[in-house]
Amino acid sequence: MVRLIGIDPGLRFMGWGVIEVDGNRLRHIADGVLATDGEMSVPLRLKTLHDGLMALLDEHRPAEAAVEETYVNRNGASTLKLGYARGVALLTPARAGLPVAEYGAMAVKRAVVGTGAATKDQVGMMVRRLLPGATIRRADASDALAVAICHAHHRASALQVAQGRRMA
Repeated sequence: MVRLIGIDPGLRFMGWGVIEVDGNRLRHIADGVLATDGEMSVPLRLKTLHDGLMALLDEHRPAEAAVEETYVNRNGASTLKLGYARGVALLTPARAGLPVAEYGAMAVKRAVVGTGAATKDQVGMMVRRLLPGATIRRADASDALAVAICHAHHRASALQVAQGRRMA
Protein backbone atom coordinates (compact mmCIF):
# COMPACT_ATOMS: atom_id res chain seq x y z
CA MET A 1 0.00 0.00 0.00
CA VAL A 2 1.27 3.45 -0.89
CA ARG A 3 0.03 6.91 0.07
CA LEU A 4 -0.01 9.64 -2.58
CA ILE A 5 -0.71 13.36 -2.50
CA GLY A 6 -2.08 15.18 -5.52
CA ILE A 7 -1.69 18.95 -5.78
CA ASP A 8 -3.62 21.39 -7.97
CA PRO A 9 -1.49 24.56 -7.85
CA GLY A 10 -3.01 27.98 -7.43
CA LEU A 11 -1.91 31.19 -5.74
CA ARG A 12 -5.36 31.96 -4.30
CA PHE A 13 -6.52 28.35 -3.76
CA MET A 14 -4.18 25.35 -3.88
CA GLY A 15 -6.10 22.08 -3.89
CA TRP A 16 -4.68 18.97 -2.29
CA GLY A 17 -5.86 15.38 -1.96
CA VAL A 18 -4.39 12.32 -0.27
CA ILE A 19 -5.24 8.77 -1.32
CA GLU A 20 -3.95 5.29 -0.55
CA VAL A 21 -3.37 2.79 -3.31
CA ASP A 22 -3.35 -0.96 -2.79
CA GLY A 23 -3.07 -2.72 -6.14
CA ASN A 24 -6.01 -1.39 -8.14
CA ARG A 25 -7.90 -0.23 -5.04
CA LEU A 26 -8.06 3.46 -4.20
CA ARG A 27 -9.00 4.86 -0.80
CA HIS A 28 -9.70 8.48 0.05
CA ILE A 29 -7.74 9.74 3.05
CA ALA A 30 -8.23 13.51 3.04
CA ASP A 31 -8.60 16.54 0.80
CA GLY A 32 -8.88 20.28 1.06
CA VAL A 33 -7.69 23.64 -0.10
CA LEU A 34 -4.89 25.90 1.08
CA ALA A 35 -6.13 29.49 0.71
CA THR A 36 -4.18 32.73 0.69
CA ASP A 37 -5.32 36.28 1.22
CA GLY A 38 -5.22 38.28 -2.01
CA GLU A 39 -4.29 41.39 0.00
CA MET A 40 -0.99 39.81 1.09
CA SER A 41 2.22 40.23 -0.91
CA VAL A 42 3.10 37.42 -3.31
CA PRO A 43 6.13 36.29 -1.23
CA LEU A 44 3.95 35.99 1.90
CA ARG A 45 1.29 34.10 -0.06
CA LEU A 46 3.94 31.67 -1.33
CA LYS A 47 5.24 31.21 2.21
CA THR A 48 1.68 30.48 3.39
CA LEU A 49 1.32 27.81 0.69
CA HIS A 50 4.72 26.30 1.51
CA ASP A 51 4.01 26.17 5.25
CA GLY A 52 0.57 24.66 4.62
CA LEU A 53 1.97 21.98 2.31
CA MET A 54 4.73 21.14 4.80
CA ALA A 55 2.11 20.69 7.53
CA LEU A 56 0.08 18.40 5.24
CA LEU A 57 3.14 16.33 4.36
CA ASP A 58 3.99 15.99 8.07
CA GLU A 59 0.41 15.03 8.95
CA HIS A 60 -0.39 12.59 6.13
CA ARG A 61 3.09 11.22 5.33
CA PRO A 62 2.64 10.51 1.61
CA ALA A 63 5.33 8.48 -0.17
CA GLU A 64 4.97 10.30 -3.50
CA ALA A 65 3.51 13.52 -4.86
CA ALA A 66 1.90 14.49 -8.16
CA VAL A 67 1.35 18.04 -9.40
CA GLU A 68 -0.81 19.27 -12.25
CA GLU A 69 1.06 21.15 -14.97
CA THR A 70 0.33 24.81 -15.58
CA TYR A 71 -1.74 25.90 -18.52
CA VAL A 72 -0.98 29.19 -20.22
CA ASN A 73 -3.77 31.73 -20.49
CA ARG A 74 -4.04 35.14 -22.13
CA ASN A 75 -3.18 37.06 -19.00
CA GLY A 76 0.60 36.83 -18.66
CA ALA A 77 0.64 38.16 -15.09
CA SER A 78 -1.85 35.49 -13.96
CA THR A 79 0.13 32.76 -15.68
CA LEU A 80 3.33 33.96 -13.99
CA LYS A 81 1.69 33.98 -10.54
CA LEU A 82 0.31 30.49 -11.15
CA GLY A 83 3.86 29.47 -12.04
CA TYR A 84 5.08 30.76 -8.68
CA ALA A 85 2.49 28.64 -6.88
CA ARG A 86 3.39 25.64 -9.03
CA GLY A 87 7.03 26.12 -8.04
CA VAL A 88 6.01 25.85 -4.38
CA ALA A 89 3.91 22.76 -5.18
CA LEU A 90 6.89 21.09 -6.87
CA LEU A 91 9.63 22.19 -4.50
CA THR A 92 7.95 21.53 -1.14
CA PRO A 93 7.48 17.75 -1.54
CA ALA A 94 10.81 17.44 -3.36
CA ARG A 95 12.60 19.12 -0.42
CA ALA A 96 10.76 16.69 1.89
CA GLY A 97 12.37 13.81 -0.04
CA LEU A 98 9.32 12.71 -2.05
CA PRO A 99 9.47 11.78 -5.72
CA VAL A 100 7.31 14.31 -7.60
CA ALA A 101 5.48 13.53 -10.86
CA GLU A 102 3.84 16.05 -13.17
CA TYR A 103 0.73 15.56 -15.33
CA GLY A 104 -1.02 17.78 -17.83
CA ALA A 105 -4.72 18.49 -17.49
CA MET A 106 -5.60 16.29 -20.47
CA ALA A 107 -3.65 13.34 -19.06
CA VAL A 108 -5.47 13.73 -15.72
CA LYS A 109 -8.89 13.89 -17.41
CA ARG A 110 -8.05 10.87 -19.59
CA ALA A 111 -6.94 8.82 -16.56
CA VAL A 112 -10.00 9.68 -14.46
CA VAL A 113 -12.82 10.04 -17.01
CA GLY A 114 -11.47 8.31 -20.11
CA THR A 115 -11.31 11.39 -22.34
CA GLY A 116 -9.04 14.42 -22.32
CA ALA A 117 -12.02 16.61 -23.25
CA ALA A 118 -13.92 15.93 -20.01
CA THR A 119 -15.53 18.84 -18.17
CA LYS A 120 -14.75 19.78 -14.55
CA ASP A 121 -18.16 18.40 -13.56
CA GLN A 122 -17.39 15.06 -15.20
CA VAL A 123 -14.02 14.87 -13.46
CA GLY A 124 -15.64 15.70 -10.10
CA MET A 125 -18.33 13.04 -10.60
CA MET A 126 -15.75 10.36 -11.45
CA VAL A 127 -13.54 11.33 -8.49
CA ARG A 128 -16.53 10.85 -6.19
CA ARG A 129 -17.32 7.53 -7.83
CA LEU A 130 -13.72 6.27 -7.60
CA LEU A 131 -13.33 7.48 -4.00
CA PRO A 132 -16.59 6.64 -2.20
CA GLY A 133 -17.07 8.55 1.00
CA ALA A 134 -15.06 11.56 -0.16
CA THR A 135 -16.89 14.76 0.73
CA ILE A 136 -15.22 17.23 -1.58
CA ARG A 137 -16.17 20.84 -0.93
CA ARG A 138 -14.21 22.67 -3.65
CA ALA A 139 -13.33 21.93 -7.26
CA ASP A 140 -9.66 22.59 -6.43
CA ALA A 141 -9.65 19.63 -4.02
CA SER A 142 -11.45 17.45 -6.57
CA ASP A 143 -8.85 18.37 -9.18
CA ALA A 144 -6.04 17.50 -6.75
CA LEU A 145 -7.61 14.10 -6.04
CA ALA A 146 -7.88 13.57 -9.81
CA VAL A 147 -4.13 14.28 -10.11
CA ALA A 148 -3.46 11.70 -7.38
CA ILE A 149 -5.68 9.14 -9.15
CA CYS A 150 -3.88 9.83 -12.43
CA HIS A 151 -0.55 9.24 -10.70
CA ALA A 152 -1.84 6.01 -9.16
CA HIS A 153 -2.79 4.71 -12.63
CA HIS A 154 0.49 5.77 -14.25
CA ARG A 155 2.45 4.39 -11.31
CA ALA A 156 0.68 1.02 -11.57
CA SER A 157 1.43 0.84 -15.30
CA ALA A 158 5.09 1.68 -14.72
CA LEU A 159 5.35 -1.02 -12.04
CA GLN A 160 3.81 -3.58 -14.40
CA VAL A 161 6.30 -2.69 -17.11
CA ALA A 162 9.22 -2.75 -14.66
CA GLN A 163 8.20 -6.24 -13.52
CA GLY A 164 8.03 -7.41 -17.13
CA ARG A 165 4.30 -8.14 -17.02
CA ARG A 166 2.11 -7.77 -20.05
CA MET A 167 -0.72 -5.32 -19.75
CA ALA A 168 -4.05 -6.23 -21.36
